[in-house]
Amino acid sequence: MLFSAICVSMDEAISVRSIRKEYSNTVAVDDLNFTVRDGEIFGFLGPNGAGKSTTIDVMLNYTTPTAGEITIFGCDAVAESQAIRRRVGVLSDGYALYDRLTGREHIEMAIELKDADDDPISVLQRVGVGDAADRLAGNYSKGMSQRLALGMALVGSPDLLVFDEPATGLDPNGVRKLRDIVREESERGATVFFSSHNLDQVEAVCDRVAILNQGRLITVDTVDGLRERLGAVTKLRIDAVPLPDASLFTGIDGVEAAAVEDGQFVVDCTDGTAKFRALSAVHDSDVTLVDFETKTASLEDLFAASIDADGVDPREGDDGGLKQATVAGVPEVSR
Repeated sequence: MLFSAICVSMDEAISVRSIRKEYSNTVAVDDLNFTVRDGEIFGFLGPNGAGKSTTIDVMLNYTTPTAGEITIFGCDAVAESQAIRRRVGVLSDGYALYDRLTGREHIEMAIELKDADDDPISVLQRVGVGDAADRLAGNYSKGMSQRLALGMALVGSPDLLVFDEPATGLDPNGVRKLRDIVREESERGATVFFSSHNLDQVEAVCDRVAILNQGRLITVDTVDGLRERLGAVTKLRIDAVPLPDASLFTGIDGVEAAAVEDGQFVVDCTDGTAKFRALSAVHDSDVTLVDFETKTASLEDLFAASIDADGVDPREGDDGGLKQATVAGVPEVSR
C-alpha cells in the first residue's frame, strides 16, 4: 500500500531544475534539468564519472547543490528531505550491511526505521535469500548482499525507488529477478529511478532514459525516440531466390537504402513498420522468400551515438565527491 501524500504532488515524481554541484575546483554536474513522471521507470545513464551518483546524492539530500532545486513529490529535496525519505526506498551503489546481523535482522531494522508492517521472511523470499534469513550478513556473497539490500529498499512499499547500479554482483537469475521486481513495483504504482551503466538492464525495463556525460544532460527520451532522433536504422536481411533487384524497394516509405551484402539483400528501414512494407513487396513479387531477420539498433548503439554527438569524451574516475556508505535501503533521516 502506497504512503499517503505528504507534500503536494501532481504528475511529476521528481523535478530537477538547473542543478549544479561543485566540489572544490571540480564541477560534478552542471545545469541539469529533467522531470520524472509519477509511476514511470526512468533510466539514468552515463559512463563512470558522468555525475549519476552525485545527482542521486543531491536528490536524497546527502549533499547540497551548489545551485538549483530538486523537488520530489512536490517536496523540496533540501528543506523537506525528511518527508521525502519516508516515501523512498534506496539501493545505493555505496550501501553498507552489518556483518554481525542476520538477513532477517536487517529487514527487521528496515521495518522498524520505516514504521512498516512487512513480514521479514516474505521480503527475503521475494528477493531470493529466504533460505539465508538467519545467516550472518558477513557470510553472504556479493550477490546475496545485493539481494538483501534490495529487500531493505522494498520495505514499506515506497512511492519512489532509487536504484544506483542495482545489478552489481547479481548472477543472471538475480538480474531476471531484479527486472521482475522493478516491473511489479511499477505496476503497483511506484516510481523507479534506475541509474546504471548497464545498458541492457535499462533497455529491458525503462519507459524513458536520460543520458548524462561529464556532468551535463545530453538528452531525455524513450529508446524508440532516441532511435528516431539519431537516425538509427533497422536492418532487414532477406534470403530470397533469386535475389530481388534494388528497384523493388524504390519508393517504399521508410526504406532508406537497399543493397546486396554477403549473398543477402539488406534493406535499411528508418521506422518500425517499413520492414513489413519491404517484406510485402518481396511477397508480391516474382521472387521466393526463403528467410529473413532484422537487427535494430541497441541502446548501447544509441548511447555511443549520443556520446559521439555530444563531442566530448567521457572522463574516467569517480563523480568528484567523497561517497558516503549508507545502510542499504534506509535513507538517513538527517544528514
